[in-house]
Amino acid sequence: MRQDQYERLQALTEKLTDVFLDEANPDTWPGRGVALAQMDQQTRGDLYWSKKNAAATLTVIMKTTSLIGVIQQRSAAGAGDGVQPESDEPDGLDGEIRAAEKEATRLLNKLGTAAGKEAFDKRVHGK
Repeated sequence: MRQDQYERLQALTEKLTDVFLDEANPDTWPGRGVALAQMDQQTRGDLYWSKKNAAATLTVIMKTTSLIGVIQQRSAAGAGDGVQPESDEPDGLDGEIRAAEKEATRLLNKLGTAAGKEAFDKRVHGK
């Protein structure tokens, strides 16, 4: 990958993150402040679509971030197809961001696991 492609990929990830933050803001979702039982079918569908769209944007962010990580690992290992990223602080802010993203992914997975267990327990045990 060329250096200009790598830089464009990083810029795209930043743009997508801004989009995700806007899409994931519950204050902008349809039916804000209305109980689900009180919503009409259209509003519930729009709310579901808004959440699903934010999740899809997050998936693209995760894929581009993963690709950037692979490129950085290959560059560090000396592979010819990687790009050596230009950075004044290799472990500074970029390292903190990567650590925060990893922690966020871990917490989201943990939350999903807990919610899945709770749903299972409710179905099986009626709890």
